[in-house]
Amino acid sequence: QVQLVESGGGLVQPGGSLRLSCAASGSIPSINDMGWYRQAPGKERDMVARITSSGTTNYSDSMKGRFTISRDNAKNTLYLQMNSLKPEDTAVYYCNLEFFRGWTKYNYWGQGTQVTVSS
Repeated sequence: QVQLVESGGGLVQPGGSLRLSCAASGSIPSINDMGWYRQAPGKERDMVARITSSGTTNYSDSMKGRFTISRDNAKNTLYLQMNSLKPEDTAVYYCNLEFFRGWTKYNYWGQGTQVTVSS
């Protein structure tokens, strides 16, 4: 019954900013990893950034320090602050959640939110 719902996408001009949100609901262990991925038409889905429950982050080199991932553990909500956006950032951005129950790994994805960077 776990669900991830992304929001905050839209059209923005080059150099602009957007803040994406991902609301997670359901039975989610307190120890988990969440992340943002993106996929442009005809390309692979690539990792943007990941963050653990304890706040450890991991960013893709392609972000070049422009993006910041954060989370509110009490609300099970994930955020992505995107600054200095470029046309090549245009993609569908997906929220990801991973956790273990015993020896079994669970992996969930949101529906995605479209980010378009264009003048």
